[in-house]
Amino acid sequence: MKTNPFIYLFSDATGATVEKMADAALTQFQAVDVQIKLFGNLRTRESILAALNEVERHRGMVVYTVVNQEYVTLIQEECEARNLLSIDLFTPMLMKFSAFLEAPPKKTPGLFHGINDKYYKRIEAVEFSVKHDDGQEPRTLHLADIVLVGVSRTSKTPLSMYLANSGWKVANVPIVKGIKPPEELFGIDPSQVVGLLIDPKRLMELRIARLKNLKQDVFTAYADFDQIVEELEEVKTLYRQNSWTTVNVSGKAVEETANEVLFKMKLK
Repeated sequence: MKTNPFIYLFSDATGATVEKMADAALTQFQAVDVQIKLFGNLRTRESILAALNEVERHRGMVVYTVVNQEYVTLIQEECEARNLLSIDLFTPMLMKFSAFLEAPPKKTPGLFHGINDKYYKRIEAVEFSVKHDDGQEPRTLHLADIVLVGVSRTSKTPLSMYLANSGWKVANVPIVKGIKPPEELFGIDPSQVVGLLIDPKRLMELRIARLKNLKQDVFTAYADFDQIVEELEEVKTLYRQNSWTTVNVSGKAVEETANEVLFKMKLK
């Protein structure tokens, strides 16, 4: 039985660059179920050889962004000796740039991202927020720094991503009329939760625009003003009952709303 192909990503920094480049290329092969594994911070001979041992066991392919020429040579020679396919994404470009600019590359891992604790925290926060967007992964809501709740079109996702890029782990949960929110939402500390509010007329405009963009009928309960007013009154009651902090997003830029969220939660 044929197993799914393995692609191993090697980096002497976080691996964010090689991941993005590999992801971009693999979008052209969506019919193939590929298993991806990242080995980051490979800065010793021992760590590289250990990673290559795993690649060899699975007969995988190596894609790498490594700037230390000694380790580039090690990976090349080991892959050739083990009959493993490999692609060096950095060295050819560095050499071309060096010739054109008439200057040698620094060959210092992590320069592109300025690797530090703050960078790692931001990457981790963004990954967390993507996984917890729109009510996903409710079992790990308690791990969030901030949980945003609100009805449809209250900027939950843009706000989550903005806060995540500042290093905050953010989850967002939609409040849908007639559907009970996940039980996990009521089991976390109320101080973690922010209920989003919006002017009903503005919400109606946003929903009509969304329906038009989707080429759907705008004369539905989803965009009906009276239904929207009722929906917002219900969420206000829900917020009060659970002692959740509230923030009104009406007429505010995402960064302004984000600042208000952090201020009200005493995180700023």
